[in-house]
Amino acid sequence: MKYLRPLVILTVLLICALLAAGCTSSSPAGTTTTAQPATTIAPAASSGSIIVFAGAGLKAPLDEIGTAFAQKYGIDVQYNYGGAGTLVTQMNLTKKGDVFMPGSTVEFQTAKDQGLVTTSQLVAYHVPVIAVQKGNPKNITTLADFARPGLKIALGDANATAIGKAGAKMFKKLNITAAVEKNVVTRTPTINELTVFMNLGQADAALLTLDQIDATKVDAIVIPVKDNNVLVTPIGATTFSQNTGAADKFVAYVASDEGKAFFAKHGFPIYPDPVYASVTP
Repeated sequence: MKYLRPLVILTVLLICALLAAGCTSSSPAGTTTTAQPATTIAPAASSGSIIVFAGAGLKAPLDEIGTAFAQKYGIDVQYNYGGAGTLVTQMNLTKKGDVFMPGSTVEFQTAKDQGLVTTSQLVAYHVPVIAVQKGNPKNITTLADFARPGLKIALGDANATAIGKAGAKMFKKLNITAAVEKNVVTRTPTINELTVFMNLGQADAALLTLDQIDATKVDAIVIPVKDNNVLVTPIGATTFSQNTGAADKFVAYVASDEGKAFFAKHGFPIYPDPVYASVTP
């Protein structure tokens, strides 16, 4: 009997310890957990999600627009960014996606000719500018200088990017295509990669767009509108969208004053602009 009482006490203490352990969280020390409701409310069936094929140079404003649009309408937006030429090829092969927004109306017309899109709305301008290293050590002042022997020039791929096509047209107009080509050290598949290449000091000059200029890293030289190939950025729903209601709503939102404000925030002139009244979309 003298050993029974301690045994009973020990048993009671063990039971209490086990009960206490069952009431504590197993979360790691230093973290907190929030109880989740038993059920969550899903978005309305008509909301769903959409896929937007968009030019890589439009990423900054479109990322913010996607968040604002989802909060406002409960429609999730997924983006597929790339060079417009590549995007057109992907849409042809997959017949997937709900909205197309390239860097210019030229690429949109290409998609339209192939039956991938129909109508569009115009949103902003892609304005080509000459980007040079800080302080302009090579004293580059006009596009004609791109033909000067010994310079290192960076350009976008003329088959994949809107800025590449714009440059090709301007060089042809100046009759300097062959001379410029001798100076080209890279042709990138997207304007974003071209911007990075220039910002890292890998070229003396590049043809970028106004919205891509980071004044802390490069200087920009304006190309007069009469000599420039200013691009107009369109947006439209695809002909094979699986959620046409949401696609049309997104197109309308991007082309609205509220949507255009995101482009203005990131350095894009907004369509229409009297400065570019002579520009034909």
